[in-house]
Amino acid sequence: MYLTFFVGTAGSGKSLLTGAFNEWLVSKKQDSITVNLDPGATSLPYRPDIDIRESVVLSEIMEKYELGPNGALLMAADLMASKIDDVREELERQNPSYALIDTPGQLELFAFRASGPYIASEISKEPKAVVYLFDASFSSDPANYASNVFLATAVYLKLLLPQTYVLTKVDLLPKEVVDEILTWSEDQDALLSALDAKLEHERRLISKDLIQSIDSLELAFELTPVSAKTNDGFIDLHAQLTRIFQGGDEIV
Repeated sequence: MYLTFFVGTAGSGKSLLTGAFNEWLVSKKQDSITVNLDPGATSLPYRPDIDIRESVVLSEIMEKYELGPNGALLMAADLMASKIDDVREELERQNPSYALIDTPGQLELFAFRASGPYIASEISKEPKAVVYLFDASFSSDPANYASNVFLATAVYLKLLLPQTYVLTKVDLLPKEVVDEILTWSEDQDALLSALDAKLEHERRLISKDLIQSIDSLELAFELTPVSAKTNDGFIDLHAQLTRIFQGGDEIV
């Protein structure tokens, strides 16, 4: 069994990509299932095979503990950790080749609370990887792109799992804009030049210093462009994950 966590900022397309990539794998005769770990999801573009909302119900948490939506989400994120044995047992019962795991819409609920790394560790002892999503429209601004690099680095340092990166929703942007973002992911000098042109004074210096600091960690951020609408890039994403799971290459 190979487990893939889809992680990214709110609106980056985690649920769409989880559902579309699962359908694509199934169409290629792969035994794949979806796992929803977002207790706050009101609707999903796929039907989860395993759904944390069956045991962690946000409305019940709000009523029982007299919490608003944000407080309830924080408590729900921690309550998920207490239910992870049930999820693991269901995974073992279904025993798919691939389990695609949709994480909470708010990145911090999964990656930056103590419960997130615990869930990632205890959900299964089978091989795991993280697909970190860069939203193409958001990342078309070099300052926003740099912010996503910082977040992706933080996620890697928290979860310490092999990590690969996708540029989502590429169907929404002109090809030349997508190509420019891809250039930033491959060439640090190109990103630094873009930051020079975009930012001023302290913001420029801070962003450039942080990018250069991350580069010293020797973390690669080359992006795979994908579209959950057209399935473009899915062959390349599958190849990246295959390298991680079968080839032993940890793409970070």
